[in-house]
Amino acid sequence: MAPQGNTGAGAEAELPEYAGHYRLESCLGSGGMGVVHVARSTSGMKLAVKIVHTEFAKDPEFRGRFRQEVAAARKVSGAFTASVVDADPDAERPWMATLFIPGPTLSDEVKRNGPMAPDQLRRLMAGLAEALRDIHRVGVVHRDLKPSNVLLAEDGPKVIDFGISRPKDSELRTETGKLIGTPPFMAPEQFRRPREVGPAADIFALGSVMVHAATGRGPFDSDSPYVVAYQVVHDEPDLTGVPTNLAPIIVRCLAKEPEDRPTPDELMRELRSVAASYDTQTFIPAQRTGDVPGPEPKEQPSRPGRRPSRRTLLVAVAVVLVLAGVLASVQWLGSSEDATAKSGDKPTAAARFAGWTANPVPKATSPAQCSYGAGQLICAQSGTVFALNPADGALMWRHSVAESKPSKPPAVEGGLVQPMVEESRRLEALDPASGETRWQRTLPEHHGMQIVGGMLLLTLLDGTVTGVDAATGDTKWNLRIPGQPTPAFVSFDGDPLAYTTNLSLDGLSTRVTAVDPRTGTVRWDSRLSGNLTPVGAHGGSVFFLSTNNLYGDTDAVVRYTPATESSRRVKLPVARPDAQATVRGNMVYVLAMSGSLDAVDTAAGKRLWNLETSVSRGSVPVADDRHVYFATADGRLLAVDAGKGRLVGQTPARLGSNSGTVAGALPSPTVADGRIYATAPDGTVFAVDAREPSAW
Repeated sequence: MAPQGNTGAGAEAELPEYAGHYRLESCLGSGGMGVVHVARSTSGMKLAVKIVHTEFAKDPEFRGRFRQEVAAARKVSGAFTASVVDADPDAERPWMATLFIPGPTLSDEVKRNGPMAPDQLRRLMAGLAEALRDIHRVGVVHRDLKPSNVLLAEDGPKVIDFGISRPKDSELRTETGKLIGTPPFMAPEQFRRPREVGPAADIFALGSVMVHAATGRGPFDSDSPYVVAYQVVHDEPDLTGVPTNLAPIIVRCLAKEPEDRPTPDELMRELRSVAASYDTQTFIPAQRTGDVPGPEPKEQPSRPGRRPSRRTLLVAVAVVLVLAGVLASVQWLGSSEDATAKSGDKPTAAARFAGWTANPVPKATSPAQCSYGAGQLICAQSGTVFALNPADGALMWRHSVAESKPSKPPAVEGGLVQPMVEESRRLEALDPASGETRWQRTLPEHHGMQIVGGMLLLTLLDGTVTGVDAATGDTKWNLRIPGQPTPAFVSFDGDPLAYTTNLSLDGLSTRVTAVDPRTGTVRWDSRLSGNLTPVGAHGGSVFFLSTNNLYGDTDAVVRYTPATESSRRVKLPVARPDAQATVRGNMVYVLAMSGSLDAVDTAAGKRLWNLETSVSRGSVPVADDRHVYFATADGRLLAVDAGKGRLVGQTPARLGSNSGTVAGALPSPTVADGRIYATAPDGTVFAVDAREPSAW
């Protein structure tokens, strides 16, 4: 099916199969200047090929910059970068081929698994310092070091994308009247005097990258690039959550003046001196305090001898007054909800659910992942699947998963509990009453698993999909999905279909395929404009988040109705970084890593409200008719009024004895029967009354 009329893929929809002698296989991502593809040489060598967008290929200045990028990348050795294999800056559409480096970007790693552990942070910083030493010693300044330009390879980090780098003796001046770079990771001099940017700017970026790796956000954070620019130039960095042994080094990297920053060699010497202390590392507690219990605040590292300016003090006073008003309004809102609710909506004292807290796996090192089914709360945690009584949290049974830990919450499908261990070759299903194995079987290796409509859908390593009956373990079908070389299925509650997507080579459109899980039959197949991620389905429509660049910023919500082949795009006023979403009816609730929560009405075609929650990282949200819920990295559960966009309740933090670490995964809470079930980094599973969040 062709792209929708209002969202066509554009002039680059039909790309050549080759760049030079290299066959293009799939799209890795699309940025503002070009598209990066996985490719193969004639001998079968795996490569990453960057191809410039057609519109920029016609710009002589851009071609000059691209030649400079190729020259800069070739100057630097391959020990800390992706080695250049071939390039043609003079092609109709210029391209460059580098060795393919397996491994995620730092941006993707933090997005998937959360902030890095202290020992990982030290190794990352040392690796990046070595890379910058290698880059600077050949006279190149990168000028755009950021998480998406750092690949986490098996032998250490690799710095990629020299698109705006410049040899120190270069006469190419592309920055006149322009800001070239990514604001949250730019040095002050890149805003004040861009023509004088030197190697020290990369050190400043290194400091910002390390704060992101340690906390999931930057040292200067705002939805507005103009505010970020002001903070970078004038404000002190926010190092909340950075390990105390690393904080002084990072503070030096983030010095406002280039001459005050260390060189890569100095960084490596300092890192060697602190390497032995990381086993007992603690973290800097939150700077902003409230009524949530937590560790006593420690002193924030600061630059000696620096006094806050009069303007900073005035701003601080204003912020305190505003926060005081916000806290007062939150308390008022909690009582207001009760006062204005109908008498039948508010639970009586006798009917109120008191809640409970359980610790079924006392030595667990990660939060449990839970779902509701067969009248039980069924969870997976640290290689164990167990069931809890939803009324009081009592343990009903437990079952060990020997080969690997479950990668998703277990599900009840086909009348049995499915542990959902994606990487294991042993499939088994459990009796929901006892936890005993009802069937098990061995399959070829697979790298993807989804369960829907009484079927387990397994994507094998060769791209073949196998449909396994969840009730019996029997294979029902085995086939390939047209147009989907390696399907990664998703499914949604109340919807009978499974969905998989495939981004086009040019990164401008997404092929969406809906499959009947019982037979493997393709029910519909459409190509839609944009880089889309499905987040829900309702009433015959599928809902997507649309991302606008390589950084994964969400700029719109898209609703597609296959019966009429119509789509509706609701643009967000501000693009949201690393967003996740849930669908409730026609509403889509979008939660960004920055804590910004948007409510988008796809029927009305507009955003209804926005709430800045100040949460730096949250789980995928869930919703019922009255509230939106999500978990936080410190173990809190938050409830937001779905109609008004106001915070109406939150539970205490639950970090436990591991308060110096942050959970890599944030399982979503589960809503069932008027209760909310959630998990926390301290290993506990807890339940609260969904009808009265103000009482949490």
